[in-house]
Amino acid sequence: MEIIKFKTNVENEEALSKVAPFLDKEESISRWHIDTESQDKLLSVSGNDLDPQQIENVVKQAGFMAEIIRAIGIGGDGL
Repeated sequence: MEIIKFKTNVENEEALSKVAPFLDKEESISRWHIDTESQDKLLSVSGNDLDPQQIENVVKQAGFMAEIIRAIGIGGDGL
């Protein structure tokens, strides 16, 4: 299981509800969470064979930006 973290501009619940369907349908993602309270609006994604560029593209399709800031590699289910 890989965990990748992205800086985003998903700032509130309304924006979160717009990006959620795009992240939910991405097959490589097992779990995801956006911390809208953090300064970087941190998106944490876990899954197998994650492609950071694909995740950035998915978020962009929803009308937002995502910039990779950290890849954690193999880990547990926690985000």
